[in-house]
Amino acid sequence: MTSNESTEAEKNPYAYLDRDDFTSEKYKIEIRGLPKYYGIGEFKKLLNEKLELQTCKVKPPRKGSGWLYVSFRSEENRQKAIEKLNGTLWKNSKLTAQIAKPAPDPFVKRKLEENANKRLKTDDNEHISIEDKVKSTTIPLWNTPYPDQLELKQKEMKSILTNICKQMLRESKGDLLDWLNYQKDKYQGIPCELLPILSTEKTTEYRNKCEFTVGRSNNEDKAVIGFRLSSYAAGSTAVGPIDDLCHIPSKMKTVVKVLEEFIRNSDLKPFQPVDHSGHWRQVTARATLSGDLMVMVGIHPQDLPSDKLEELKSQLKDFFETGNGAEAGVTSLHFQVMNKKSVDGETGDNISHIAGSKYIEETLLGMKFRVSPQAFFQVNTLGAEVLYKAAIDLAKPSSDTALLDICCGTGTIGLVFSKHCGEVFGLELVEDAIKDARENAVANNVTNCEFFVGKAEDILYPVIRRATKQDIVAVVDPPRAGLHHRALLTLRKARKLSRLVYVSCDPKAAARNLVDLARPPSKQYVGEPLVPVKAVAVDMFPHTKHCELLLCLERLSVAMKERESS
Repeated sequence: MTSNESTEAEKNPYAYLDRDDFTSEKYKIEIRGLPKYYGIGEFKKLLNEKLELQTCKVKPPRKGSGWLYVSFRSEENRQKAIEKLNGTLWKNSKLTAQIAKPAPDPFVKRKLEENANKRLKTDDNEHISIEDKVKSTTIPLWNTPYPDQLELKQKEMKSILTNICKQMLRESKGDLLDWLNYQKDKYQGIPCELLPILSTEKTTEYRNKCEFTVGRSNNEDKAVIGFRLSSYAAGSTAVGPIDDLCHIPSKMKTVVKVLEEFIRNSDLKPFQPVDHSGHWRQVTARATLSGDLMVMVGIHPQDLPSDKLEELKSQLKDFFETGNGAEAGVTSLHFQVMNKKSVDGETGDNISHIAGSKYIEETLLGMKFRVSPQAFFQVNTLGAEVLYKAAIDLAKPSSDTALLDICCGTGTIGLVFSKHCGEVFGLELVEDAIKDARENAVANNVTNCEFFVGKAEDILYPVIRRATKQDIVAVVDPPRAGLHHRALLTLRKARKLSRLVYVSCDPKAAARNLVDLARPPSKQYVGEPLVPVKAVAVDMFPHTKHCELLLCLERLSVAMKERESS
């Protein structure tokens, strides 16, 4: 589909409902009559446990609203829910339920609004080049001197910590309130000492992993591998080139260029987000400082038969081994099938190895780490070295310490800590990452580490019981949304846990975890509060607005004793 063509999908904001792939908007209900005060968690228990409804999503339209949406995976489940919910008494409130109107496709809605206003979607900044638009969405600080970037980020971290301190104070009482007020006065409004921001000397070509979108350019009918110029909801699916992005290694730019040639010469078209047609979706590249280069080519199979997919894999293999793609120096090649979620919730995504090694190997702080296609590894290797050294300084481990490496990925934090600890226990959801972690332990002759597969909230308690050391220290490096609430409660209850280092790539999102860890003891929040005593930011992402924040938390009684002795 060219940029000048118009399809039915682009004219009808509800056309997406007729597609076979699942969307939570298809079978949605609206529930009203909710009590003034309730928790989403307890409401989900009412729906799924007490009423035995098979929900797939619960979404309030906004915070504090007296009504919300609930989605299901079939019309049968939706009708069953309406029948059970209408008239149900919950917290002295009578609930009502009815079919909810689906939301219009935000991209199509935006396009229609623009057409109605008789203006083209060329952005308010027509004079800005495509290259600068890509920069503004990926590295918005590219034109800011690096010392000024660090100053901006340090100020932002202080602002976030100020807000976290205010939230903690609202929830505090007694000794905890007194301690927080003391800290706030001592550190100008924040709950702990904030050390100077840390960074590396290398501020360009630092990313070791990038996920590129395969799409079309803004004005031309040709395939492009790069980054989206704006969000889908903003009315654009155009993709811009990566040539001028300073944070991407040159070897990744090379592989993108040769793959563009391959895709443009193929019979298959890029995936179109508006009507879900097309095939080529994504290219993931992972590079190491030692020269390894992993590439995953992602495709939506649509109705392609298995023999056609196998043929495509063979073509990619030949292209990178003996064809024009050989110049890219790919050492590990994989093929990823990327289906949309189906009604039964299965994604159908799978990765198959095509050529080269099945994994790549990176060196960090003198240790070697095996990295599989889907395993988590910090995206800035040199930045990770600074990050982990800072974490060790904050954690203060000893030979009498048992370290919990929660959300451990390929085991990097735990293995780096291993020489400073008596024992290490790593927990991770991704099975391939745990396989890598175990291999990494063997490769580095580390014998005091164990790694476990599973959700932290499910396996944390039995793992804690395995610790033989009297002092337990936890390092938590959770996904952007933070640590699961059950895992957080388990950490609070662990009496031998003396210190916790929280690593956050999104400190605003982590605020809820930090506030909950520091709440006064109650029936729900068992155990002594863990309060922040020191923080440090690490700039892992030069030229962007992001940075990592490390916070060291200690038990309140320990923090108070340290204050008295200082």
